[in-house]
Amino acid sequence: MNDLLYKVQSRFLFHAHIRIKIPASCDDAVFSELFTVMESVDRKYNSYSPDSYIDRINRNAGHFVTVDDEMASILKEIVFFSDIFKGAYDVTVMPLVRLWGFYRDKVDRIPSERDIGTVRPFVDYRKIEINGNEVRIGKGQEIVTGSFIKAYAVDRVVCRMRELGIDDGIINAGGSTIYALGPAAGDEWDIAVSDPADNRSAYSFSLLNRCLSTSCQSETFVTVDGKRYGHILDPRTGYPSPNRLVCIASDRCMVGDIVSTGLFCETRDSFTEVLGRIPREYALEGFLIDPSGEPVCSSGFCYTHEKNAA
Repeated sequence: MNDLLYKVQSRFLFHAHIRIKIPASCDDAVFSELFTVMESVDRKYNSYSPDSYIDRINRNAGHFVTVDDEMASILKEIVFFSDIFKGAYDVTVMPLVRLWGFYRDKVDRIPSERDIGTVRPFVDYRKIEINGNEVRIGKGQEIVTGSFIKAYAVDRVVCRMRELGIDDGIINAGGSTIYALGPAAGDEWDIAVSDPADNRSAYSFSLLNRCLSTSCQSETFVTVDGKRYGHILDPRTGYPSPNRLVCIASDRCMVGDIVSTGLFCETRDSFTEVLGRIPREYALEGFLIDPSGEPVCSSGFCYTHEKNAA
């Protein structure tokens, strides 16, 4: 049992509350340094940040834009995983996201098949061109970073913590990306995730120097005629995925968040097969709750399920 004392600070970044928990023996200045790392990622690589590299790429769609080595490396890895998912994961999905109205105050109707058919040609990660430090997307395309950039920032923070000699702590980025470092006592951290469709039901996972990435539809959605439509869209169909929850355990947060998003658009029958396409060196384990509420997971994914009475 880990009886160490900790302290916590929280800031709002990437449209989420980011909580960093470190040993109480650390100087408070450490928090400022770690959040500065995240703020730098937000400023330079977040599609929602004005004049970020992604913002420039989007505003200049159809033309090459010069980016730094880090941005080029991030996008190359995005394309690598997009190839594995064969269209189920696509960062150029933003035109569909806008069509569904996730950025409008009120939505009166869901898009028609014709509406979706008009927009879908612009959703194609294969049109992302990376030539050294020059990047171009097709005209009418738009990259959205929500499925990976927050997690990438957490990866950067974990690296900085290790450089500072901090081998114990938790970074909780909005609940959907949680990295458990250490703890020094050697115990695993217990992380609980609620079933989005049943708040009496929770799943508990143990982490040690790993990340838990979670995808669900309960946080961001539009409501039309009393029915909720979640923000995770299947790029292949243009419609929201009906799944309830996906959790991925990984060594790197960005990889975990990408994979959890892509697998959210799979079925329970295809889940394990698609997860198996990812090279073993990524050491991923996955867990899915489908629309029926039945879980399916990879062979190495351990969890406990608790259900409280109403």
